[in-house]
Amino acid sequence: MTTLCGSFASVRAESADFTPITEWSILWSDEGGQMPLGIPDASEPGWTDRREAPDHMKPSASHSAWIRLQLPAFDSLSQGILIRETFGQRVAVYAGHEKIYESSRSYNYELNHILLPLPKSMSDNNLYIWLDTNRDHVMLEGKIMTGEFYRLLQKFVKANLADIVLGSAFIFIALVMLICILFLNKKYLSGVFSLSLIILSVGIVVITYSPFLYTIFDEYGHLYTHLYDISLFVLLPSFSHFFETVFGPGRNQILTKLRKFQIVYSLFCVLLLVINSVTDNRFFDMYYFFSVQVLGYLMIIQFVILVGSSTMYAFKGNKDALIFNIGFAFFALLGLAELLQFFMSRGAYSFVLWKWGVVSFIIALIVMLGRQFAQNHEQILKYSKELEMFNNQLQRSEKVEMISELAASVAHEVRNPLQVTRGFLQLLSGRSRTGEQEYLDLALTELDRAAGIITDFLTFAKPELGKDSLLQIAEEFKLIEGILAPLANLRGGRISVDVPEDLVIRGNSSKFKQAFINIIKNSIEALDKEGRVHICSYRDENKVYIHVQDNGEGMEEEVLARLGEPYFSNKTKGTGLGLMVTFRIIEAMGGSIHFSSKKGVGTAALVMLPAASD
Repeated sequence: MTTLCGSFASVRAESADFTPITEWSILWSDEGGQMPLGIPDASEPGWTDRREAPDHMKPSASHSAWIRLQLPAFDSLSQGILIRETFGQRVAVYAGHEKIYESSRSYNYELNHILLPLPKSMSDNNLYIWLDTNRDHVMLEGKIMTGEFYRLLQKFVKANLADIVLGSAFIFIALVMLICILFLNKKYLSGVFSLSLIILSVGIVVITYSPFLYTIFDEYGHLYTHLYDISLFVLLPSFSHFFETVFGPGRNQILTKLRKFQIVYSLFCVLLLVINSVTDNRFFDMYYFFSVQVLGYLMIIQFVILVGSSTMYAFKGNKDALIFNIGFAFFALLGLAELLQFFMSRGAYSFVLWKWGVVSFIIALIVMLGRQFAQNHEQILKYSKELEMFNNQLQRSEKVEMISELAASVAHEVRNPLQVTRGFLQLLSGRSRTGEQEYLDLALTELDRAAGIITDFLTFAKPELGKDSLLQIAEEFKLIEGILAPLANLRGGRISVDVPEDLVIRGNSSKFKQAFINIIKNSIEALDKEGRVHICSYRDENKVYIHVQDNGEGMEEEVLARLGEPYFSNKTKGTGLGLMVTFRIIEAMGGSIHFSSKKGVGTAALVMLPAASD
């Protein structure tokens, strides 16, 4: 409560420091082009009171205006007056018959803020202001106040400080971005460069539009107005180019055409600026027409096109368009409102709100650019992972191809001697004594195991699937469950199958069972007591997904990454051929297989196979 009361008291005290002047009279004059030699007589006919003609529209033959106002009584030696938003190329202020201020501008900037100390002799006397203006009427409503000079100076600086700080911040950000462009990838160059030009142009426009520079450093007025115009000429095509960079050329390439037209028109306006400057404003009317009036209408057309386009993209679900639309709509609505007000008042309007629309829009553009960087970074990471995966697959394929050739040749060469050896052992087995029979049976068992390994070699080397047929996955897993359920029971575990009856694929039944027997057998061997292997399947679009999950001992990341490598196995007596054969069979069926595992939790295998066409 104390803070609120203190703030209210502060506001009242500040208001009490200034005395606004709301009553004044105006006299239109036919004289113009040169400073007057003296003030007109107060009794001269033609003086009009503000209350009688509040608009003070300028007669067609008049070129200048005299404003007479009554100063309040004061006894301070440091009294001052602040006259804001007076429009005129030439301005003079008279205290009585003494000229106390004079400004004559040859450049196109009529807005004047006048801050003057007042001699004590002016207490309760008339002050005369002369304006040589092209405006249709004079704007002084509520713009004149008196008070302590240093307090008026503080008020003037505070009122314009925001423009200087805001514009300088934009220029600094733009320069940093332009330096960063030197280190950016070409992919980002166009968007960042156009955004940098937008921010730089906006910063210069904000600073050079402020009356602060023209009041304090009036001698550089030509430079400020030229920078203001050139910044506008750069801003509009840069704006369209950034929009085109983010969203593309638009329907019927309307955005591309708009950008090209604006570049040509901006170059045309720059040429007019140079010609007008070289010829000492001889072509000022033509330059003003194209660079102010025509350009203003072009800005309105541009705003309408871009707001319409961004709204269309936003309705299509583009998040960047939604961000752009929010920021740009806020800026465009304020800009449109002020442009319409400017033209409706025939130029007698001072733009105020547009800079805050610009701030919101620039923030939206920076957010959009940041989102693009983030998305591109994610895309690069994705491509890097895909490239790494492709390289791993390529290396694996090269290894597998080499081993396949070796396996095929070795298997064919070894199988025949093994068959002959087995035949002779069987003959010896029929004639052997009881003590020798045990050794012969062991030898036959090992030969059968070697033959099985050779068969795996041949399957790995050339996984011929034989004759394809339609396979009912549920029926296949019933057979697989019947084969492996006893093995699971011996290890204290169980197998559960949840496969719909309508899932159908095309393949070879024998090879299909071989592949999944290898997977499920590995899961069973990883089980502890009361373990479980769960098999489920479903269809999604044109793919059939088969999950094999166990709650066994699981695997480390290093072991999981090497599954399917030639001759790699984490079993004591394993050859690694089982999973290699499984991988080859699944690949030959046009599918893929992926493993995931966590130590102490279990392992899951996901097999994706093409569904049979309906």
